[in-house]
Parts: sequence; C-alpha cells; structure tokens
Amino acid sequence: MQLRPRNSDHSKPVKVPIEDVLDLHTFDPREIPSLLEEYLNACLEARLYSVRIIHGKGQGVLKNRVRALLKRLPMVASFSEAPAHGGGWGATLVELKR
Repeated sequence: MQLRPRNSDHSKPVKVPIEDVLDLHTFDPREIPSLLEEYLNACLEARLYSVRIIHGKGQGVLKNRVRALLKRLPMVASFSEAPAHGGGWGATLVELKR
C-alpha cells in the first residue's frame, strides 16, 4: 500500500507495510477516509482480521471520525476501544469480516 504521510513531499508516496496496527498520527486528516478503507482492504488480502487503529486521545475528534467511517465500511464486523495496554481510548480495535 502506498501513502503520503503528512508534511512529506507529495510527489513521493511511501510504501507502507501491512501490519495489524495503523498509526494515523503521520497522515493528513483529509486522507483518513480513503486511507482507512484502503488499509482495511489490504488487511483482508493479507488475512489480518484483527487490527488496531491508533488515532490518539486529544479531544476525540479523530476518534469519532474514524468510528463513523468504520460504521459505514462493509468489511468491518465490529470495533471497540483498545485495552489500556493497547492505547486505551487513543486506539480502536477493529474486527474484520472473514
């Protein structure tokens, strides 16, 4: 998957390995909807069905946006707040449909 992290040269996409964690801190908020869908589709292709999305704690704006997007994506079976050792309310655990 190729993405353009925030504050980067927009002419050079960065190849992102597909892992079970996606940290949104380095991405432009405007890219989050397409990024999230592309990432979750790539996870399905890699047979990763449980993933963690790190959105940070802040005031909850990005968390709410991520969760609203997850509600609309057909590949999402469920999602919940991460346990304290996994980021607590600064991360969301996502279960994908098999």
